[in-house]
Amino acid sequence: MILNFKKTRYSILLTSLVVLLFPFMTSAQEELPWKEASPSSQAYHKYRQKNTVPPYGLARVKTLIAAIKPAEDETWKLSNKTYMALSLREKFTYHMIHAEVSSQNCDVSPPILDEDKKIFGNLPDAFDEAAWSERQDNFLLSHRDSVMALISASVKRTNRVGLNYKAAIVAVNGKEMIPFLIETYKLERKDYDLLTVLMLLMKKGEYKPFMTSASFVKLYGSKSTYLSFIDFNKANEELIINRAMAFYNGLR
Repeated sequence: MILNFKKTRYSILLTSLVVLLFPFMTSAQEELPWKEASPSSQAYHKYRQKNTVPPYGLARVKTLIAAIKPAEDETWKLSNKTYMALSLREKFTYHMIHAEVSSQNCDVSPPILDEDKKIFGNLPDAFDEAAWSERQDNFLLSHRDSVMALISASVKRTNRVGLNYKAAIVAVNGKEMIPFLIETYKLERKDYDLLTVLMLLMKKGEYKPFMTSASFVKLYGSKSTYLSFIDFNKANEELIINRAMAFYNGLR
């Protein structure tokens, strides 16, 4: 009897909570509608996510990565001894294909609609549910010139700047690469994330003509989100390129 009474009381309480929360649950679903993106949008999404795999010591680095065991702090690191035994180029390959820190997301994001018609303010995550560790960030910054040289050499071979390379260029504030990035973009004019990199470099450099523009407010202002974007069109494309070159020329 006592058990049935408790079950009944629990059922009433649960029903009441559902009734009270139902408007909020409905609202949350309305804020994030799940709608399938067009085939061209899906194709561009896949294109954006592609990383570049450097060739330097690749087989050895892959073997070492495969043997890594996760630590209690959710990192996946080579031991310091093994890491320090890598050459600079092997370390570059290691960082470009492996992020040491886990950053798992709980929710699955809905598809981005018309992704192929947008210039975003930020890059996607290069390693899905992982990120570079402090050790990796320090390597990129302390070997900044070498990192930019290795990326440039790789891009010249493939005419492609992978997402991991873009993230590295932003991480090292590779503003010296602006003309090279524009030249590479103009080869096919379809990797709009290269325009995003140009804007992120202007933002890092606090370039006033960009910081005071309507584009900056929309992409990085107080009402912006990580997925804020401006439409891709000829005018916006030319504006970003011209501003980035003016920023670069002002550095010399």
